Amino acid sequence: MASQHQRRSHNVPGDFYVDCSCIDCDTCRWLSPDIFNRQDQQSAVYHQPETPAQRRTALQALLACPTASIGVETAPRDLKAIQEEFPLPIVENIYYCGYHSRKSFGATSYFIRHPEGNILVDSPRFQPALVKQLEALGGVKYLFLTHRDDVADHQKFHDHFGCDRLLHRADLRPGTQSVEIILEGTEPQSFLSNCLLIPVPGHTEGHVVLLYDNQYLFTGDHLAFSARLGHLTGFRNHCWYSWTAQIASMKNLLAYPITWILPGHGRRYQAEPNKLHQDLQACIRWMESVA
Repeated sequence: MASQHQRRSHNVPGDFYVDCSCIDCDTCRWLSPDIFNRQDQQSAVYHQPETPAQRRTALQALLACPTASIGVETAPRDLKAIQEEFPLPIVENIYYCGYHSRKSFGATSYFIRHPEGNILVDSPRFQPALVKQLEALGGVKYLFLTHRDDVADHQKFHDHFGCDRLLHRADLRPGTQSVEIILEGTEPQSFLSNCLLIPVPGHTEGHVVLLYDNQYLFTGDHLAFSARLGHLTGFRNHCWYSWTAQIASMKNLLAYPITWILPGHGRRYQAEPNKLHQDLQACIRWMESVA
């Protein structure tokens, strides 16, 4: 829980605050940009909520924060109602789970309602309120793990829902040796209807992205929009396998009519296919320039 004794001096006076345990994961800043910003390499409240909509997003950020670094001086009576809003709808059949986990440095998790079995993309915190809402949406049949870093509470979700977990062999680690479906190789493979699994070695050797309905790309830590850089990017300082391989993997994505980037780290991005391809090509040029 956030502590008033550790309240950062960068916060403006008022009810909401961020304490010194913040890990700078950016979650609160893209969930509630009217309230939170980045100051001295951590988040802070730069504007207290003034409208119901601002308060709602601030409370969503409080619940999503992986380190419980966001606090309120007065206990919020409306917090339970906000809990029941998660997972938040993005577009038809795609939801944002919230409840980021510190175990994956605050990575984002998504939920896809699918007629052949619902898919959880990477693992959020195993939080009872979220689990209850996922049950109401039909449960989880598959837990797709994009790579080794963002597995968080995968075992708890498997134990509760009996879901089959998917992870590439190259990214198996002691804690994920028991996954039910082990992906192999570097060629794309179909998974259910309207789902394509595309290996993208680079960030890690076994990183895989999921293309849903031929336009929604769940990218894990392979590709995201960077608020700091102002464009699509790969994470040069967090490439654990091969930057050259990641550039090559990025070029392979130009073959698909993508309209949405839904990352684990970094920010979501939406554009028409032609515009997104232009932005992806610009991303590739930037990656080559910093190789």
